[in-house]
Amino acid sequence: MGEPVWRPSPARVEASNLRRFEAFAGFAPPAHPGEDTYERLWRWSVDHPAEFWAAVWRFTGVIAEPREGGDPWEAVLEGGARMAPPDPVLGPRWFRGARLNFAENLLRRRDDGAALVGWTEAGRRGAISHAELARLVARAARGLRAAGVGPGDRVAGWLPNLPETVVAMLAAASLGALWSSCSPDFGVQGVLDRFGQFEPSVFLCADGYRYAGKTIDCLGRAEAIVAALPTVREVVVVPALVASPIASALVGLRGGRRVARWWPDFLGPDDGPSLAFARLPFDHPLYVMYSSGTTGLPKCLVHGAGGTLLQHLKELVLHTDLGPEDRIFYFTTCGWMMWNWLVSSLAAGATVVLYDGAPLAPKPDGLWDMAQAERLTVFGTSAKYLALAEKQGMRPAHTHRLPALRTILSTGSPLAPAGYEYVHRDVKADVQLASISGGTDIISCFALGNPLGPVRAGELQVRGLGMAVDVFDEAGHSVRGRPGDLVCTQPFPSMPVAFGNDPDGARYRAAYFERFPGVWTHGDWAELTPDGGLVIHGRSDATLNPGGVRIGTAEIYRVVERLPEVLESVAVGQEVTTDGEPDVRIVLFVRLRPGYRLDDRLRERIRQGLREALSPHHVPKLIVEVPDIPRTVSGKISELAVREVLHGRPVKNTEALANPEALDHFRGVVPP
Repeated sequence: MGEPVWRPSPARVEASNLRRFEAFAGFAPPAHPGEDTYERLWRWSVDHPAEFWAAVWRFTGVIAEPREGGDPWEAVLEGGARMAPPDPVLGPRWFRGARLNFAENLLRRRDDGAALVGWTEAGRRGAISHAELARLVARAARGLRAAGVGPGDRVAGWLPNLPETVVAMLAAASLGALWSSCSPDFGVQGVLDRFGQFEPSVFLCADGYRYAGKTIDCLGRAEAIVAALPTVREVVVVPALVASPIASALVGLRGGRRVARWWPDFLGPDDGPSLAFARLPFDHPLYVMYSSGTTGLPKCLVHGAGGTLLQHLKELVLHTDLGPEDRIFYFTTCGWMMWNWLVSSLAAGATVVLYDGAPLAPKPDGLWDMAQAERLTVFGTSAKYLALAEKQGMRPAHTHRLPALRTILSTGSPLAPAGYEYVHRDVKADVQLASISGGTDIISCFALGNPLGPVRAGELQVRGLGMAVDVFDEAGHSVRGRPGDLVCTQPFPSMPVAFGNDPDGARYRAAYFERFPGVWTHGDWAELTPDGGLVIHGRSDATLNPGGVRIGTAEIYRVVERLPEVLESVAVGQEVTTDGEPDVRIVLFVRLRPGYRLDDRLRERIRQGLREALSPHHVPKLIVEVPDIPRTVSGKISELAVREVLHGRPVKNTEALANPEALDHFRGVVPP
């Protein structure tokens, strides 16, 4: 789409894990040092998926139960042409016969180097070495085992992004139990909508958390949650705010068992047996994730241990170029799949930096203070944070020392070209800015960074290795250079192994395989570029259709949010009647910076900017100012919730929103 805004040096290319993987897989060296040979590697990975994924396994050193006479599996892929919910007979089945443990692979490093570093708004909370992490996980596993937890049991965490959360997850995984987590900003009903389907036997919560300078108690809500979860046998409270024993109605008896324990008591002394790992089949369930739930009860997505591990290793080691010397951070909560992705960095031997708190508190550039103090090499954030950082006037290139920073990752929403300009001008000139995109549905990415090649503004660099990503028009034909539905035409290991409460796979098939039979349709409105990159224009179910022309909302946001007055915006299509015929008109809502107001002059600048940069079809019929915009608990603007309110329809699950009160600003402000 344009000239590169950044290129890796030949030395960086030649030292990359991806270049070493090419040699490992038997590819001849490139003709010229530093040459981008990604396309040939991607083509091989999708043409020969069994060979590719076996090579990833071997290259990243996955730990598994050995088998006599060769590899720890009987077959890499069975039923490979079947893109549908995994079936034990028809497939697709990955790595049949292999037995492994997810936690064992994340705890492979046992030295005194830092494994986890915890930060909060108040600053650095502390660090845990790889050796200490293994000991803590062993103690937590003993506590879970004493509570009756074993393979297939379920452990839930309603927790902040703390080291204790990682310890609890790894302890559950070491036993072969399933883990599911929600962040503490979920309300009672939002937690019950998720954990009520999950049916945990052990429930972990924090006494509270701090956000934007406020202290929020969790124990009152925890009592209501536990009371509504009859499967819970044990409650464990993590001291996020205080270090004294809890005094709560949670402490009591149920069926003769104490139903709440303090985390230090639950761990017990550091003198028990060392870690033991339950090695289980490749597709043994590991995580239960949830869809956003803004249009109904969240779907339970069950992800397998092997597929999650292998996909994350591929993305972290090959695409992010992560290794034992790296220190990686991603701004996330435990209710977003990026937390699961980040924690998998332990399998690459890296140091994982966790942050719990508001991104702009207690001072706007606090995350850059952390990046400098921790010598981060990989900094993960959202497109929205980068846009806000620019509008806040942050210039880390001039205020902070970031010599180690090598890569900035961005996800959550499409990153506008202006974001690339801002990063290379005001954050760091020589940094790879990799916009990545995937989803909770696959607990990974469809498109992401390429350490061998250039970065172009507005584009995700490449389709992921082993991911047969394409763009289809409405007739199901592959298209280039114009938007369409993002699809994946071949199986991949991190497809969900099942949906919860879906015994015949009907909900699974309806979610991804009805639009184009036999093809995974993800729900993104995307475009493949001539350079091999990908542009995400927004969600397919949120595309606008004025006059029959499909428009991605991200295109509008890229233009509107370049205006200095506009903090953020949301565009939705309103169903109307034009000349007696049904039609759709675009309504744009804008949230302005303090001190500005939406007048006719600003409205005209918005319309003119969209008309000149895009087309007359992109110009909204109405532009309305609002003080806040609803977003999900993972920080994504909820266009669908705004659309429902605009049409006078109920929003089915406001518990999925972090700020449901913002919906009130949209009721009755636009005539039907």
